[in-house]
Amino acid sequence: MSENEKTQLPDRLSMDPKSPYFDGELLAKGIGIRFNGQEKVNVEEYCLSEGWIRIAAGKSRDRHGNPMTIKLKGKVEPYVEGEDEQPEG
Repeated sequence: MSENEKTQLPDRLSMDPKSPYFDGELLAKGIGIRFNGQEKVNVEEYCLSEGWIRIAAGKSRDRHGNPMTIKLKGKVEPYVEGEDEQPEG
């Protein structure tokens, strides 16, 4: 891949393998999320067009053993780790 080429990220992406929005190959590259200008490391799912992320709510679990999540609305900026970094100089 050339320096100017960037990976096209989907409108919606989930960490849950049971979700229709799961993409294991893309997640293996390392996806980072900036939410309202701050790095978030506990994002379970995001949606660009609707402007929200889902994050784990502590250690709480639902009856199926999945983490309980909270939906936060704001500016979502996903990126592939390492692609946004510009060499200095």
